[in-house]
Amino acid sequence: MGISKELLEILVCPKCKGELRLTPEEDGLICERCRLLYEIREDIPIMLIDEAKPLDNP
Repeated sequence: MGISKELLEILVCPKCKGELRLTPEEDGLICERCRLLYEIREDIPIMLIDEAKPLDNP
């Protein structure tokens, strides 16, 4: 089913309030500013800072 475009447009990073982008696999949301990945589980974005995974260095 996936995450709706409407939801993607209103979601922001809970840490910095910055823009999020969907991963190519559509299994997470990435905040480039914080370098964090918020996973999407069962079509629900897990928007908890403590649950976010740090991205590897660019």
